[in-house]
Amino acid sequence: QVQFVESGGGLVQPGGSLRLSCAASGVRLDRSAIAWFRQAPGKEREGVLCISSGGSISYYTSSANGRFTISRDNAKNTVYLQMNNLLPDDTAVYYCVTGRWCLLDTDWSGWGQGTQVTVSS
Repeated sequence: QVQFVESGGGLVQPGGSLRLSCAASGVRLDRSAIAWFRQAPGKEREGVLCISSGGSISYYTSSANGRFTISRDNAKNTVYLQMNNLLPDDTAVYYCVTGRWCLLDTDWSGWGQGTQVTVSS
């Protein structure tokens, strides 16, 4: 069974940085696509970015390009989301999930509790 445990969220001022972690079990990160999604209060869930099994990165949200990056540590079976120059619009619960490919309409699985990111002064 695929499980993810997200951590690293918190309260940060605009312009600040956070690194989210996603510890995985039941899935080999180097054989799967891993994506980060987020859901802000009152808004639909949206894809942020994805790393393929081969290491290619796809951005689903244009605002994340240039500010966010995704990486993985296969030995630790952990994926990271480095977020820089955070904006209030980045406030959301962030989730990591897995799928076969980095296509936004892939059948994603492993939805966990997520980690809350709040960007506010």
